[in-house]
Amino acid sequence: MNVVDSSGWIEYLQDTPRADLFAAPIEDRNHLLVPTISLFEVHRVLSRSLNADLVNRCLDVMRLGRVLDFTDARAVAAAHIATRHKLAMADAAMYAMACEFGATFWTQDVDYQGMPEVRFFAKS
Repeated sequence: MNVVDSSGWIEYLQDTPRADLFAAPIEDRNHLLVPTISLFEVHRVLSRSLNADLVNRCLDVMRLGRVLDFTDARAVAAAHIATRHKLAMADAAMYAMACEFGATFWTQDVDYQGMPEVRFFAKS
């Protein structure tokens, strides 16, 4: 199973030079988990530069994976992870969901570097 951080989704959906780093887990739809928080973050960023129709089509691509709601149990798990790893709420929530499913977490966010089950790609 795979969870791709919002920044990875944005790279992929905008087809940047870093998109290929995240293509494999995103295109493996049968093993893709998508936290609702990721939908929020991607929408927020893409809506700054794309029209609403394009943003919605991007979110539809994300919805091809299994969308995970942020439940009360997941909020508590995220709080524990936030405290342990000093992560912000959204970061902790997405990582907690990856941990819940034993998934690999794909990111370029330095806050996750060295954490278990994280595929980290440093920005140059």
